[in-house]
Amino acid sequence: MPGRILVVDDILPNVTLLEAKLTNEYYDIITADDGLKAIELAQTQAPDLILLDVMMPGLDGFQVCERLKSDPTTAHIPVVMVTALSDAADRVRGLMVGADDFLSKPVRDIPLFARVRSLVRLKLLMDVWRIREATSSRLGYLNDIPLPGDESVTGGKILVIDESPIDTVNLKTALTTDDHELTMVQSIEAAVPLVNQGDFDLLVISLHLVEQDVLRFCSQVRSNVNESIRGMPILLMADDEEDLSLIAKGLDLGVNDYLTKPVDRNEFIARVRTQMRRRRYQERLRTNYERSIARASTDALTGVYNRHYLDAHLDQLLSRAHADKKQLAIAFCDIDHFKRLNDTYGHDAGDAALIEFTQRLQRNLRSFDLVARMGGEEFLVVMPDTPLERAYRISERMRSRIEETPFKLPSGEEVPVTISVGIAISHELDDLAADMVKRADTAMYQAKRTGRNRVVVAPDPTS
Repeated sequence: MPGRILVVDDILPNVTLLEAKLTNEYYDIITADDGLKAIELAQTQAPDLILLDVMMPGLDGFQVCERLKSDPTTAHIPVVMVTALSDAADRVRGLMVGADDFLSKPVRDIPLFARVRSLVRLKLLMDVWRIREATSSRLGYLNDIPLPGDESVTGGKILVIDESPIDTVNLKTALTTDDHELTMVQSIEAAVPLVNQGDFDLLVISLHLVEQDVLRFCSQVRSNVNESIRGMPILLMADDEEDLSLIAKGLDLGVNDYLTKPVDRNEFIARVRTQMRRRRYQERLRTNYERSIARASTDALTGVYNRHYLDAHLDQLLSRAHADKKQLAIAFCDIDHFKRLNDTYGHDAGDAALIEFTQRLQRNLRSFDLVARMGGEEFLVVMPDTPLERAYRISERMRSRIEETPFKLPSGEEVPVTISVGIAISHELDDLAADMVKRADTAMYQAKRTGRNRVVVAPDPTS
């Protein structure tokens, strides 16, 4: 997993020390001795993590971090500030401008390596989603790629697991600042069914619960088959700095962040906001990607699958049917005299008729049947595990439901609409789905030639 790390410090011995430590862990290291050079390298070298000194001449670390987080090309890169400052107000300031964490000088190996591994892993995951986002944008499915800083940090759902009544009250008081909806429990046993619902934005967990394995619970969250649960941010609350080895193990297991008690209220709020922002950013990337996939695979007018999706999917369905020794049926449907409807009433009327047509089709099909628009007024219905007799009954039902009620156009006029349908059933001779589609298409044209508004079955290719 090692990646590329940018080390920024104006004092050469500090740079040399960090470079030596991280090189021994097989990371590639690039260095900068001032803020402007750091920004330039972040833009051109695309590091996976930035270790940023706070106290530098010219641009200090806070200013550099703020610029990095406002630039779309660098906003997603994790930043860890390395500083001799120990005041909580300085940590809060850094978190507010976008830093992911702080390391205190002199830097100790255990927190350094644990935090680096954790944030590089997070960066690699986010890169996958950002690449998908960029692809969707190039294809025209998205307008703008979002920035992490655009996300809201208020009104989240947070689960707190802590046995201490005093700590629970303090955490609750802090979290109500941002109007979060809080759920408080005292044990992992009570938390498990709540977590399995998958709708929390953050888990805040005390590292020390009596006779409870907190890290095992964190590991189970990270290995959950439900992606929403697996991606929940986890913030550990440790008792003191002596817990560093446990914290490091937690970070390796996928814990996102930690705080040591006594908790500074403002720092706690800032770290919660960081996790909320990151969670919502990732969820937005995922939602955008899923939406773009849907747009790429569906017809923009009718909302059913398009020809591109069908071509990619139908061969798989046919192969599965052969493997399961079951029959696959397809019905090629064409609206009769559609050109006349378009010419007479206009394209808006034609579009409305296509939309109404697909809605009637879907209302009269089974939940696992598939409808795809082949182009123009031609549609294909795919019916898995369907022998000929059942396919014919379903197709006749579709045909009659289209015919029995006139279509209402945007103008208010009502027009009768009928369809011609050709059915094909899978056979072992069908090596490709295209063979079936061709037979169904031929049967549909036979229905057209013999009077329209009817269902015709394609001949058995073995006869």
